[in-house]
Amino acid sequence: MNLIEILKIYGLNTDVNTKMVRHQSSTYNLQRLLANDQIEEYQAIQKNNVFSNCEQIVSFIGDSQRRAKFFGVYTVVSELETNNHQWSEYYLYPEMPHGKYFYKLEKIEAFNDLSGRLVIDWGAATLSWHQWLKEKDVIEILPKGFVRHFPGYLDFVLDYQEMCKILATPEANREWHQKLEAVAGIYLILDSKTGKQYIGSAYGAEGILGRWNSYVKNGHGGNTQLIKLLESEKDYSKHFRFTILRTLSKSMTKREVIEVENLYMKKLGTREFHLN
Repeated sequence: MNLIEILKIYGLNTDVNTKMVRHQSSTYNLQRLLANDQIEEYQAIQKNNVFSNCEQIVSFIGDSQRRAKFFGVYTVVSELETNNHQWSEYYLYPEMPHGKYFYKLEKIEAFNDLSGRLVIDWGAATLSWHQWLKEKDVIEILPKGFVRHFPGYLDFVLDYQEMCKILATPEANREWHQKLEAVAGIYLILDSKTGKQYIGSAYGAEGILGRWNSYVKNGHGGNTQLIKLLESEKDYSKHFRFTILRTLSKSMTKREVIEVENLYMKKLGTREFHLN
C-alpha cells in the first residue's frame, strides 16, 4: 500500500488541496522538538508563504537520507503575516530565527495512531521539502510506542522525555531494553539549561536500564543536586539529557564500578564545578 491508500483508511479527505511537508534541519535537532512536543510550533512559523494555497498538510520529519517519518495531518485554519513572533518560554531553540508567516494549524486526531510510526520513501528530491500530496512508497509501520532505533552504546543522547517513552514501552523499544540491561556503566546527565553535568554509575542485575528507571520514576534518581533543581522548578527534568560515557561488565563489583565513576568525575571536574 502507498501513503495515500493508508491515510484514506484513517479518513484523509483527498478532495481538498493538500500539501505534504518533510521538515529537516542541519542546524537544529527536529527529533528533539518532536520528542518535546514542540514540532508543531516550529512548523507553524515559515519564512515564505508556503501554505497559503492549501487547506491541509501531511507532515513528516526527515529520518535520514530519503526516509521521512509521519507525525500528523493538520487543517490550515488561517495565516498571519508577522515580524515580531516570539518562541514559547521553554522552546528548545530560542535562538532559532523565525519566519515572516504564522499559520494556525489544527491537528486532526484521527491520524494520531500513525504518528511516529509511519515511514515513507520521500524520493530523490529531498530538497523539495513541500509538495502537493502524491503517492509515496511506505517503507514500514513501526510498533506503537516506538521512539527510535538503538544506534550503539556511545552514539546517542536522549532527552529525558525520550528516555521515559523508551523505558515505558519495552515491547516497542525492545533493543534499547536488552542493550541497556546487558551492561553496567558510567553515564552522564547534562543540564541543557545551565550546561552543568552529573556523572553516575550503574551496576547490579539490571545494569544501566535499572538505574535509568529510577530517573523515570522521580526525575532525579535520588541525586542530591538534581533533587534541588527539581525543587526549584517542578518539571526541571525536561532539561536533562542522558548519554553513556563507558560500558562495563556486569560481573564487576559495585566498588570497582564506583572507582571508574570517580575517575570520570576527576577527568571532567564534576565535583568541583558541576552537579556531583
